[in-house]
Amino acid sequence: MRLELHWIDYLIMVIYFIFVLGIGWFLRKYMKNANAFLEAGRSMPAWVAGLAFISTNLGALEVMGMTGSGMKYGMLTTHFYWIGAIPAMIFLALFMMPFYYGSKARSVPEFLKLRYDEKTRGLNAILFAVMTILASGISMYALAILMENVLGWDFNFSLWISALIVLAYTYLGGLSSAIYNEVLQFFIIILGLLPLVFLSLKDVGGWFGLKEKLAPIATANNFAPDTFTTTWKYSTEAGSNPLGVEWFGILFGLGFVLSFGYWCTNFLIVQRAFAAESKSAARKVPLIGALPKMFIPFLIIVPGIISLALFNGHSPDFRAGFPMAGDKPIYDYTIIMLLKHYLPAGVLGLGITALLASFMSGMAGNVSAFNTVWTYDIYQSYIRPQTGNEEADGKHYLKVGRIATVAGILLSIASAYIASKFGNIMDFLQTIFSMINAPLFAVIFLGMFWKRTTGHAAFTGLLLGFLMALLHHGLTIPEGATTVFKGGWLASIHVYPVEMAQNFWTAIIAFTVSTVVTVGLTFLTEQKKSEDELRGLVYSLTPREADDSHLPWYERPAGLAILVGVICIVLTIMFW
Repeated sequence: MRLELHWIDYLIMVIYFIFVLGIGWFLRKYMKNANAFLEAGRSMPAWVAGLAFISTNLGALEVMGMTGSGMKYGMLTTHFYWIGAIPAMIFLALFMMPFYYGSKARSVPEFLKLRYDEKTRGLNAILFAVMTILASGISMYALAILMENVLGWDFNFSLWISALIVLAYTYLGGLSSAIYNEVLQFFIIILGLLPLVFLSLKDVGGWFGLKEKLAPIATANNFAPDTFTTTWKYSTEAGSNPLGVEWFGILFGLGFVLSFGYWCTNFLIVQRAFAAESKSAARKVPLIGALPKMFIPFLIIVPGIISLALFNGHSPDFRAGFPMAGDKPIYDYTIIMLLKHYLPAGVLGLGITALLASFMSGMAGNVSAFNTVWTYDIYQSYIRPQTGNEEADGKHYLKVGRIATVAGILLSIASAYIASKFGNIMDFLQTIFSMINAPLFAVIFLGMFWKRTTGHAAFTGLLLGFLMALLHHGLTIPEGATTVFKGGWLASIHVYPVEMAQNFWTAIIAFTVSTVVTVGLTFLTEQKKSEDELRGLVYSLTPREADDSHLPWYERPAGLAILVGVICIVLTIMFW
């Protein structure tokens, strides 16, 4: 399956690596203290932070995972964008960023300390640290697969060399290096994958030609002929679509719980907005990111859907070289097979570089979030508190942050071997998010909009929500699962049609348990924080934002939010 690369392809990749490392080398001289290294000095313009916001997410989850999911689930995969991202990004911008940024918290766990108490912060910090390490490992695994198949390098060697490159520029330039590299990587991904979209669509006769080729495939799998090219049309019953989830599971499990849990509380993503130069800029960051986010399905999901047609008769060559697990394709290889099938020398190098950029973006994002949470929310809180000497503390925590960066990379390598056992990295990531982000969103949402919520209730709700999600995963299993990482490690009391259905219901259970427990215990415990302490952290106690009606509509968060919402609704109707 090795791709035939020419000297021009290798040259493009070498130039990319020089730029990546050069950015880190250039920024190293500005890394004077922990604030500069871990927070980018809160100096990023809105457009830079906005592109980094979306590029951080445009890692292995999207490029490799979503292309594979497009082949597996069809156009229903766009639910992860139009219902599973955009509404949450609008909510984050309009309602949550003022609290996050205005509180001066350096991380989401630190916000939990300010709103609730130390133990809630500690629990979230530990869970988040584990999540970022696993997610970073998934990106490393994806990149190692790419290098193994493209360059013919050994998987283990590929894993370590990619880790060292990310370590180099993150260690040198900290969060600033990660953010500027993410902006560079965003444009490389777009330029590298656009030719693939046009060539593959032309091959199958355009969108209508694709629909014709998919109709017999859908019928053979007992679905309606247009199932793979629609989104909501066949969601009345779980068995009527390849995602295996009915409309309630999609709307509540993905559109509310998983989506809001990921986009509104995941510090990996929110950290880019934290780095913005002002509160106004921070509010615009998710909306600037949302504009390209809505169109990314056409860049990566549509080629994945085309792969389904290629694999099932349109291109025997495409199927002949596709890695298989029994009688099923290994979906993680979809994007690599597409690149091999369509792109010539030079353009192939650009496409491979786009993949390298996406995977490294995911790794660097997770590592930079991990080192911040470790330094501020674990090390500074429980191991070595501040001494009061600002200059000495800044240098000390800078050193700790760099050590945490090295440790994060090493732990990520270990988690990459776990990812290799899962089969579809998209499913694996959603499993992690459903367990950790879903109960966290319940706690943060209640805390921001209900001043009565107590610290004891939030801690218990967060813990029990996570444990119930873990229990549900241990008692259920997706159909055809062959590894304990997919569930059923306690018993198999229920079998889901696919992994994603299991993830959606895991998220729903985690969120519901966390909400019920937090609300119930709030009435049984005492609120120990005064209204003065909660001002700026709770909606009802916080002064309204300054009037911005004098600004042009595109400079107002509300104006941008309306534009984003309208475009999202139009796209949803077009592909209903």
